[in-house]
Amino acid sequence: MSETPAKIGMQDGLAFERQLNELQAKIAELRKLNTGSHLELTGEIALLEERLRKQTAEVYAQLSPWERVNVARHADRPLTSDYVQLMLDDFVEIHGDRVFGDDRAILTGLATMGGQRFLLVGHRKGKTVKDRLACNFGCAHPEGYRKAMQKMRMAEKWKLPIVTFINTPGAYPGIGAEERGQASAIARNILEMFDLKVPIVCIVIGEGGSGGALGIGVGDRVGMLENSYYSVISPEGCAAILWKSGDKAPEAAEALKLTSKDLLRLGLVDKVVEEPLGGAHRDPKGAVERVKQQIVDWLTELQAIPLPDLLAQRYAKFRRMGTPLQG
Repeated sequence: MSETPAKIGMQDGLAFERQLNELQAKIAELRKLNTGSHLELTGEIALLEERLRKQTAEVYAQLSPWERVNVARHADRPLTSDYVQLMLDDFVEIHGDRVFGDDRAILTGLATMGGQRFLLVGHRKGKTVKDRLACNFGCAHPEGYRKAMQKMRMAEKWKLPIVTFINTPGAYPGIGAEERGQASAIARNILEMFDLKVPIVCIVIGEGGSGGALGIGVGDRVGMLENSYYSVISPEGCAAILWKSGDKAPEAAEALKLTSKDLLRLGLVDKVVEEPLGGAHRDPKGAVERVKQQIVDWLTELQAIPLPDLLAQRYAKFRRMGTPLQG
């Protein structure tokens, strides 16, 4: 895995990445000159690459909560579909909730990875404009959460572990979703996931927004990628409520304590999975490999725990949340 950021990212880039992108573009230009002419530029390229690594590390070590929210939303950040493609040996998608329809914002399917079989459930955002519209930008309807629970119960019957990928700004808040029982569907998922008699691993890979995230977020192990966020509300939504202005989103992000480090300190997640230098969007394959290894480690650990102990520990884990931390 290369330590040099692999690509520039979005066309205009994040504001705090502009200097890094300019330096990276210069390196790319020198490489082209080095291979297309008689000039020997290897030494200068190596110096610039080292400078880029140092500057990237410095920039990402000092990101504000609002800047990390923007990294979590980066267009080039790996999505659930990328994890399916890059991480799994085999995947068979399972459709529908057997009541209303098939919500494309929730992906469910049987997965195989390194000899390990499990049920994969994840938010699906889509990559193209057409796909994003079809997936409702990852904002699931109640039929999506009912589909997820139906497949989880199936996994329980077959004694398959469950892995969930959380990446949504929130559940869809439209009238139709409310009429079909959005709040009830999410609440039932939260309740029933506590009772599932198989190991459950949940990982926030991008955005973890409100009940939309919690609807597939109850697990024996809950992790977050370093530059993801997990919050009761989006910074923009919080700013609109408290300050009546979206311009206050950076202040809201700071107040919400939504970064991975904040949530680890508060005991709301079990582990932060470090991303490659400069974020997962600069090295998607490297990020996927780190998540894969964490999933393997957790599934191996959880499958060795007797079922009564597993369920008791899951319940106790969430009961501890919200209590004052000692020390």
